[in-house]
Amino acid sequence: MKDPILTRIENGWVHAEGTTLGADNGIGVAAALAMLESNLPHGPLEVLLTIDEESGMSGARALEPGLLQGQLLLNLDTEEWGEVYVGCAGGVDVSLSRKLSTEPLAAGFDVFEISLTGLVGGHSGVDIHLERGNAIRLLARVINAACRDVEARLVSFNGGTLRNALAREAFAKISVAACDARRLAEIVGSHQALFRDELAGTDPHLSIALKPSVADLVPVAAHARLALDMLLTLPHGVRSWSKSLAGVVETSNNLGVVSVSNGRFEAVLMVRSLKNIRMRELADAIAAVGRLGGCVVEEEGEYPGWTPDLKSTALALIENVYQQRYGKKPKVQVIHAGLECGLLGAIYPKMDMVSFGPTIRGAHSPDERVEIASVASFWELLADTLAAVPKA
Repeated sequence: MKDPILTRIENGWVHAEGTTLGADNGIGVAAALAMLESNLPHGPLEVLLTIDEESGMSGARALEPGLLQGQLLLNLDTEEWGEVYVGCAGGVDVSLSRKLSTEPLAAGFDVFEISLTGLVGGHSGVDIHLERGNAIRLLARVINAACRDVEARLVSFNGGTLRNALAREAFAKISVAACDARRLAEIVGSHQALFRDELAGTDPHLSIALKPSVADLVPVAAHARLALDMLLTLPHGVRSWSKSLAGVVETSNNLGVVSVSNGRFEAVLMVRSLKNIRMRELADAIAAVGRLGGCVVEEEGEYPGWTPDLKSTALALIENVYQQRYGKKPKVQVIHAGLECGLLGAIYPKMDMVSFGPTIRGAHSPDERVEIASVASFWELLADTLAAVPKA
């Protein structure tokens, strides 16, 4: 009511102006509410709306056994029309933090701000295999090159916005001996060219800018180096691929949010895996890196994966409905992202589940958009599936 999302339609897609659209999961909510208002045929119907799905799944965690009566769950939370999902990764957030000692900026040193922007970003699960640039890691590489080549020190760093979004932008301040300012500009310029070549297929609009700045206090040299080493060492990207599901990521990590400011280092990472044991292994490795760096390590938001069942009655039902309407079967998939089905299945172990939705691109970023034609098809499939559910 106060700050409505302003939308626009462009080439058959709905976009939002200057923010994320919220089609993930707003379009699923809209379809569920529309079905409640419709006169379309269906049997007894329950609609479950949960809060906080993107940042902790606290709504699903708080669901009580016995509240739901249905045995079939149509989860309206996937982003590729024509695909039906029957499994998902579990996940856990790992946070690292420590105090950094500071001292006054030394005489003869100037401070500059380096900004790295223009990356595509995206969802840390469904887009992690695309090997798009991570602004945090890329900017750390620039600063490391500067520290290797001239007398420089990390002063501050801020990158990423969400633990489950690929970092699109990062900003840092570094101190440099005044005599090395020109060389710093050369290093920044060369890395922009290097990264544009390195990421030509994924992030063609990457930009690195340098401008003068100010700072009164800087981390002491050892702590500045430690913070930078953490950014260079913490894992990011695909860790392993599934051995049983071709082309499916098994385990990954997203270096999501980093801050070096006011005498503190903080980092938030999100680990995902189809196998809980692999998730645990990678989370433990990140924690070990944190402890080596003197960090306090905290974990939260752990949730289980959803184990695929290719003999599911729900899958057979929706495949049959899809076949009848579109003359072919949908593509059955497992998603490397956190659907609530894993948690819901733990609370309701007899629940038979599938997940589907319209085509959404750029979820969790200002580039988010939903394809209008796919929403119409998604609605048809939802209506036909509910009508086809066998009556008890």
